[in-house]
This record gives sequence, structure tokens and C-alpha cells, in this order.
Amino acid sequence: MSLAEAFAQQAASCEKLGSPFMGQLLRLLAVHWPMGTRLDARLAQFDGDIGPAGASLPLRIAGGLHALVLSNRAARLQAVYPPQKVSDATLLQAVLEALAASEDFMLDWVESPPQTNEVRRSAALLSGACVAAEHFDLPFILSELGASGGLNLMWDDYAVALPALTLGAQDPVLTLAPEWTGAPPPRKMPVVAGRAGVDLNPLDPSDPDDVLRLTAYLWPDQPHRLALTHAAARNMTAPIARGDAIDWLATRLATAPEGHVHLIQHTVAWQYFPPDAQNRGTALIEAAGRKATAAKPLAWLAMESDGDRSGAIGAALTLRLWPGDIAYDLARVDFHGRWVKWTGARGRS
Repeated sequence: MSLAEAFAQQAASCEKLGSPFMGQLLRLLAVHWPMGTRLDARLAQFDGDIGPAGASLPLRIAGGLHALVLSNRAARLQAVYPPQKVSDATLLQAVLEALAASEDFMLDWVESPPQTNEVRRSAALLSGACVAAEHFDLPFILSELGASGGLNLMWDDYAVALPALTLGAQDPVLTLAPEWTGAPPPRKMPVVAGRAGVDLNPLDPSDPDDVLRLTAYLWPDQPHRLALTHAAARNMTAPIARGDAIDWLATRLATAPEGHVHLIQHTVAWQYFPPDAQNRGTALIEAAGRKATAAKPLAWLAMESDGDRSGAIGAALTLRLWPGDIAYDLARVDFHGRWVKWTGARGRS
């Protein structure tokens, strides 16, 4: 896939996810990307899939541009970003000027993958955890891979408003209201006794620079996401380790306490792990699952792209439970958590 193709593909995806501005921006860059610059040379060094299902180079560029706006580093760019609506020519001129003037900033920015830490994904995580809680009447220990700023580790502090009921905390930090189709999930609420996460580049929601990175990947014409992120950031208390996710997971699996459900979770993070890390991680989890007991069960909850096999853009929400290796295809979920198509389907066991 060429960089132009990656920009065009990401533009279409952003438009489907409700961001016409991102569609406009990325389509312009697909045609008018500044070739021959240092930034262009750096992007050319990325191997493998550079599009939305891989390294997401277009989102890295868009996130860096938004960071320039949010941090008041590019006044001309700020003047043409939402809520303003401007012509293609006006936007393009400001973007190209910003890329040239802030090339050092952008070169540093693109070295790390996108870290949206989209808190609306917690609606799916909470619902999936309720399924696990129906199986195991024990307190939960949470381990999140690719946790970024840890906002989705705090899902038991949130509420999820569904058509027939509201799940979650009685006094929630924030309330999520996805468009929900299908039956509601079980009402059995997990009790979380402990939580931790890992990320190659963990972000501290109390650090202004890290909050900039979290918010820069929120799309400029979707300010409601910004409000939710700030509310979640003020509440985040979980420790996030810096390191390799699979090495960290190996230690967490080996030290998980008896008398608790160990729930491993990740959302739109697995795709960023190298194939050998994915294989090693799967093997570690399945090996731990074979050793699981009723007193020390294991759950693996994932919200990840599956290639949109159903034709509906979004991620698959899956759950595996041990002992017994019970598998669920729970739902399809909008990548930003706007909607959930719940089936609760149980597969093999």
C-alpha cells in the first residue's frame, strides 16, 4: 500500500466514523503530500501495512497536526481547524505550511503509534466483563495490554445507558450511551479488586504533555469525545507499566492471585504488536488457560479489528473463558464505541 492509498483509505474510514473534517484533511494529503521532505523520507522507512489496520501513518500525521493546534504551536493552522469550515485550498495551504514549519515536532510525533485511549470502548468492555462475571462469582483482577493512559481500565467507574437498563457504577464518573442493538448483556456486575496495564509509551493523564497526546488523536470535529476523555483522565488511578506487553503479561499470568478472575483486556492494540509477539501472547494465554481452575479462572476480552468480515465496519468483541475454553463472539463494536451490535453468541467450548 502506498502512502497516498493509506491516506485515502483512512479518509474513507474517518468519514464512516462521523468525521467529515478528517475525510477532507486526509484526502487532501493523499493528493498533495509533500514529497522529498525529511518527514516523507521517515515515513518511507516504515515496513509492512502502513494503513488503518497496521502502523496507521495517516492517523499519526493527523494526530501531530491536531497536537500543533491544541498546543497553540501553529496559529495559522488553528485558524482553519474546526469549528471553522474552510475550503480545500485554504486548509491545504495551512497544513503544508505547518508541516514545513514544524517538521522536527512531526518527526518526533510519528515515532509512536496512535494512542486515542477512546473511553467509549469501555461500554463494550463493561458489557463483556458482565458475561465473565456470570460465569465466575469472584472479584476481578484486570490486566490491559496497550493501555495507553489507562482510561479503559476504569470501566467499573462508568455507567452504560442502554435502551432497557443502565449498567455500571451507581455514581458514575461519566455515562456512555452507545447506540445498542440486540439483547442487553447480563446484569451481573464484576467487582474489580485490582488493575494494571502496560504500554510501550504509557501516558500519564495527570501530565499535560501526555494529555496532549491523548487528546490530539481525538478528531477535531468531535468535541464531545474531548469532554469524555478529560473526565476519564481526572479519574484514572491504575498503574501503567512501560515495557513490552507480552513480557509484562507473562509476569502477570505467573503471579495472578487465587480466588480472583484474571481478566486480560485490550482494544484496538493487538494489531500494533509484531506477529511473533501476537503468537507468543496467544500461546502464553492459552497455556495459562489450560492450567486455570474454578478458584483461579482466566478471561481474555478483546475488541479488535477482524477485517470487517461481516461487511459492517467495526471491531469484533470476543471473550474466551477458562477452565473449559468457552468462546464468545459477543458483538461488533464501532471503533470509537458509538454503537454496539450485541449477539452474546457462545461458540465452541
